[in-house]
Amino acid sequence: MRILFLALLLSWPAAAQVPICQAEREGMTACFDGRLCRCRYQAGGQLTGRPDGFRWDCGALRPDCRPAPATLPQLDAPPWPQYIPPPQLWIEPRPPR
Repeated sequence: MRILFLALLLSWPAAAQVPICQAEREGMTACFDGRLCRCRYQAGGQLTGRPDGFRWDCGALRPDCRPAPATLPQLDAPPWPQYIPPPQLWIEPRPPR
């Protein structure tokens, strides 16, 4: 049982480690969860309750770093389908006068 547990533990994939934001890496960018984050110095304060230090800036104004879609939409294509099937209505012709 212990051998099985040890084999399972060793086969478990290692978690990806986040790079540490520190003075040597200031200005470095990294992609976290689809957002391009930048290592920068942020001043702390009483309102935020955080001390001064280097932190990853992943704010809402940072650009995305997701890959581009495989196919780009055609700009000259109409917003409706190319083939529109005829309506399924039967209109009876008028009787002659």
